[in-house]
Amino acid sequence: MSFFQKDPLQIICFDAYGTASHFYLRGRALEDETIDLDKKGWFHLVLNTWKRFESDEIKNIALNISLPNGTVLKTKTDHHGYFKVKAAVDDLGAFANEEGWLSFEVAYDDIPLRRIIHQKNSFKGKILIPSVKANYGVITDIDDTILHTGVVSRLKWKVLYNTVFKTAKNRLPLIGASEFYNQLHLGKTLEHANPIFYVSHSPWNLYRYLDLFLRQNNFPKGPILLRSFQSIFKRKSEGDKPQKQLEILNILDAYPDLGFILIGDSGERDADIYKEIAALFPDRILAIYLRSVNHKRKMTRVKGLFENYKTTPVLFVENSNQAVAHAKALGFI
Repeated sequence: MSFFQKDPLQIICFDAYGTASHFYLRGRALEDETIDLDKKGWFHLVLNTWKRFESDEIKNIALNISLPNGTVLKTKTDHHGYFKVKAAVDDLGAFANEEGWLSFEVAYDDIPLRRIIHQKNSFKGKILIPSVKANYGVITDIDDTILHTGVVSRLKWKVLYNTVFKTAKNRLPLIGASEFYNQLHLGKTLEHANPIFYVSHSPWNLYRYLDLFLRQNNFPKGPILLRSFQSIFKRKSEGDKPQKQLEILNILDAYPDLGFILIGDSGERDADIYKEIAALFPDRILAIYLRSVNHKRKMTRVKGLFENYKTTPVLFVENSNQAVAHAKALGFI
């Protein structure tokens, strides 16, 4: 490619969720910076990180979403290249596979002149419509819940090191986490297809990195819900809820007849968020699992939050075997 030629265009569809009558999708239109997640060596790792965050978004451009029933939805990207689609569409569940995944295609409507577009301007996307066999759902954090990250390290230096200098394929999951999540996904009868929602404070720029980590380590497939990089620096007003909390509330609102298990860690704000949500939905939050972290002060604070707590079962998880035994005792698996 010529030095002066612009990079080809692409559309990244973030795996999302919906219902048989409601379509919901998020994604981003941007130039392809040719990020190779298999490349090793510190130079390539640093370069990949730079490309993830120094992305060239395609602003204010029209897109078409073609659904398998022939419906075409239209949307437009914002100033940062992101797009969000919410639409009422009848009988979507009829086109989902047995696990509940509905496939569709997204394309540029206004094709920019003299620009190469990957995949012949046809980008695949999926949303999860939970199966009617689902007995409950699981909403889980990622950092230090299933992925060794180091969020409790001083000045977050381990987070920076692990993200920049380790490939997704070299990142280590917490021992037994994948097996536990697959047991929750299959449920007690091994046939439930319980939906798993991965909700994190990480920015969307890390979506493909985290998606590869989950696939590489055989975690159940599920929507990955992150936040925009710009929102990290946005000034919060008093009373504003964390983005993770809003995402969880949206999931609960989407599936009013489904109970949920919440899984997080004891290092950040998961305990506070989960406790507040359980207070709002005491009959729907079936259990809270919080991974213990190697930080005495944080553990003391979090355990204090749940002293004499009786709203829903809570377990501070030292290892996955302990969580499995607890889930079996409660009839989840």
